[in-house]
Formats: sequence, C-alpha cells, structure tokens
Amino acid sequence: MKDALTQRVAEARARLDAHTREIVAWHFDPATGCPFWLELARSLGWDPRREVQRYADLDKFPPFEDEWLRGGPVRRWVPRGLAGRPVYVFETGGSTGVPKSRINVEDFRVDYELFSQTLDDAYFPKGSDWLMLGPTGPRRLRLAVEHLAQHRGGICFHVDLDPRWVVKLTRDGRLREMHEYKDHVINQALTILRAHENIRCLFATPKLLEALCERISLVQAGITGVFCGGTSMTAQFYRFACEELLEGGPEWWKPPEAGSRGQGPKGPRGPADAPSDPRPVGLPATSSSSTPWPPGPPDLPRKKIDFVPTYGNTLMGLAYHKPFDPADNYMVIYHAPLPRAMIEVVDPNDPTRVVDYGQVGRVRLTTLTKEFFMPRFLERDEGVRTPPCEKYPWDGVGDVRPFSGFATPIVEGVY
Repeated sequence: MKDALTQRVAEARARLDAHTREIVAWHFDPATGCPFWLELARSLGWDPRREVQRYADLDKFPPFEDEWLRGGPVRRWVPRGLAGRPVYVFETGGSTGVPKSRINVEDFRVDYELFSQTLDDAYFPKGSDWLMLGPTGPRRLRLAVEHLAQHRGGICFHVDLDPRWVVKLTRDGRLREMHEYKDHVINQALTILRAHENIRCLFATPKLLEALCERISLVQAGITGVFCGGTSMTAQFYRFACEELLEGGPEWWKPPEAGSRGQGPKGPRGPADAPSDPRPVGLPATSSSSTPWPPGPPDLPRKKIDFVPTYGNTLMGLAYHKPFDPADNYMVIYHAPLPRAMIEVVDPNDPTRVVDYGQVGRVRLTTLTKEFFMPRFLERDEGVRTPPCEKYPWDGVGDVRPFSGFATPIVEGVY
C-alpha cells in the first residue's frame, strides 16, 4: 500500500474510533439512550461508556440478533435524546421471515445527502426530475430517493410496487402472475416517462432496470443518470448494464479521443446525438417544448448514461461503489459510509475473525448513528474482502450475493 494511502487509512480509522466513542456514549447515557440499550447495559456486567474507546472494542458486545428487530415495541429503539421528534418506521423486505423494523428521524436524509455528493452533476443534473422504479410501502428507500431528488432540486415520480407480493408469487411458483405484475410495474414507469419531460435521473433495481430497457431506449428517453440498488449485482450484470442496457459499448469507460467531445449529456434534452424528440416509439412527448438543463463539461467519457451501483438496506443505509477500474474485471466493490457505518467480511464459522483480502466471507455490518446503534450484525449476504482505495481509504466488499450458508435459499424478488 502506498505511503499516502496508508496515512489516509490510519486517519479514517482514527475518525471511526472517535465516532464510535461518541455514539456509544450517547446510546448508553441514561439521558439520551434508548430503552433497549439501557436495559441491556444492566446485564452486561461492564460499562460500555468506559470500556469502548475504539471501534475494535465493539467486539465486547454480544452478537446483535436480528430477532431483536422483529416485532415490537418499536418505541424501545427511540433514543431519549430524540424524544418529541417525528419518528419514521421502516421495514426490511421480509425475505428471511418477519420483517425487521428500524426507526428513523433524520438518518435517511443525512445518508442520501452524503450520497448526493458522490453523484456527477453532468449526468445527474441539479434541477432534473427523477423516476423511482423500486419498492414502495414501508421502505426507507422510497422516501430516501424522493429526498435525494428534492435535495438536488428535482421532483421524484414513483411507481406503485409491493415487493412482498413478488416474493410470494415467486415462492409459490406462480411465474406467469409474477411476470404480469412486473409488466404492470414497467407500464407504470412508461406512463410516467410519457407524461413528464424533465426526468433525467432514474433509480431502479437491477431486475427492473433490465425489464425497462427491454421496452425502451433510456438514451432516447432522455435519461442520463441511473442509480441502481439491490442486494446483489454480478460482474456480468454490471458489464451488461454499462455496455448494452445503457448503450455505452465496450469502451464506455474510456475518455473521448483527442480533439473530440464526449457523448455525455450536452443538449437541452439529453445526449448531443439524440433526435430532437428523444422519446422512443410508444413514448410521445407531451408537448413540443423542451426543458433546458445545465450542459455537461466538454470532455465527458464516451458513455451516454452514468451508472451508479450501490449496496444497501434499511439497517445500514447505502454503501458507495469504488470508481470503475478495468483491473477489477467489473467486480462491483462497495465501501460503507464511514464513520456512520462499517462493513466487514468475516469467517462464517468464527464471526469475530475478519478474513484476509481476497477471501470470501459473510458480511458483518455495524451501524453507528445517534438514531440507531447496531454492532456486529451478520447480514444475509457474503462477499469478497477488498482493500482500501484512494477514494474510500477503508475496507470494502466485492461480489456481494446471498449467503450460501443458509439452508433455504433467499428469494430476492424484484431485487
């Protein structure tokens, strides 16, 4: 590891240690902590505020059990320091049993405002509207993407999608009905795109992105930025999305040739080479006028649409992807939003041991905010431990997929 990166890794770890002390002090202070952790502290036999001085000291806690988050009373998770604030309750998908619940006050807004800083304004232009092609209902993601759009000066349009119904249809083998429901969701998206000309940005799960691209050209539809979230994304899908679904071709990641301009978004409706009416057949524009938006810089890469994969869930928020590097062979590598959360890859048979770089293990998640403290939670996923990178000088996880150690395979539905 280069000396400069080594120094940045040490600095990031110091920030994480300091943040850990602050969060533990908050959650175990009788004046600010939540009933759950204050009650648990009485059974520990030691004082977390005294003994947790660095991130590694969280190993002293017993493993966080997902059953603690299933069912109520949900109010036991509301910190006293946030009493009187409006509280949201978000649920996981329920693919592994009774859904887990997490309370939120501002976390979903903070997480997505930080994520907004990672987006390229040339492809996710400020003031542009969004289409959220993902789950609705008691999902953090639904409000989070809407807040992201609003934070960037846009309006967010939604489809109506119940992912639990998709999981049920899949489990029951009712594949015809499942495909009909998927078509129903995609038709909603097409209707929205017909009616609203200023949509430039799209959130979609991998499966729904592919289904949408089977019906339309996103380039011709004027989409310039795609934020794609789901629990697993293979290297094959990442490449397929960049080269085929988003029409970037095999050299999408290369800079434009000397003396030429990139083919990213430049005109009032999308890429410079788009027709005057970029809506494809079946998506007529609602008026002859076009909505102006800021042009991109003169030397964008060859790609027409920026593809931003993320890994996240209700319990963590979302992890950012490492910038594309051909040396990674399209492995999607994620880094947690340190210091608010940390992802580690551990030995499934000894969850206290972090595996070596390049080895596969189970994903272990720690969430550290004043709203929610969750140390050492074993996720339902596995992946490859990857080293720190220049942009994110802490460990990452690549090639994330459902944990193979479960006796019953996980049904991911629309994800």
